[in-house]
Amino acid sequence: MTDTTPLRRAKRPANPIAGPYGHPFHPLLVTIPIGVWVAAFIFDLAAFGSDRPQDFTRGAQWLIAIGLVGAVLAACAGLLDLTRLEAGTKARNTALVHMTLNLVVVALMLGSFLVRLNADKDEVSVGGFILSLLGLLVLAVSGWLGGKLSYHYGVRVADEETQVMGFTETTTAKTTTQTRRR
Repeated sequence: MTDTTPLRRAKRPANPIAGPYGHPFHPLLVTIPIGVWVAAFIFDLAAFGSDRPQDFTRGAQWLIAIGLVGAVLAACAGLLDLTRLEAGTKARNTALVHMTLNLVVVALMLGSFLVRLNADKDEVSVGGFILSLLGLLVLAVSGWLGGKLSYHYGVRVADEETQVMGFTETTTAKTTTQTRRR
């Protein structure tokens, strides 16, 4: 099967580093920064109500740092997927907005991390908390666009010919159905 159309090219990996056909790495990798940044936000909330906020603030700072590393890995895989999208298409334009918003998120989270580095370790960094909150809000919009790329435009999703295999009856199911009918 050749990659003759923009749609078919968008479903195929640029190279093996992006993940095999039907199993892209980008959606898997984004769970790292999303998960740890949400956890950092929860740690911040816990720190506001705790009599030992330093335990939670230190944890939140580490989680933000882990998220930054995860974001770089996810971005690399995302860039490989982006190269498969033809210029001028709705999918490419959506992907560029998605990428730009993610860069804003990384900048906000990096700012949050740096503010926290210089903050008093015994208190919650309000500035760091606000930057993280803004980052999560932008991330929600970017995530919605990422979902649109996959679920609406079918970027890096298996071709319909491949998908149809999941909706055909198996030999066992056919046999069971025929047995019930008798």
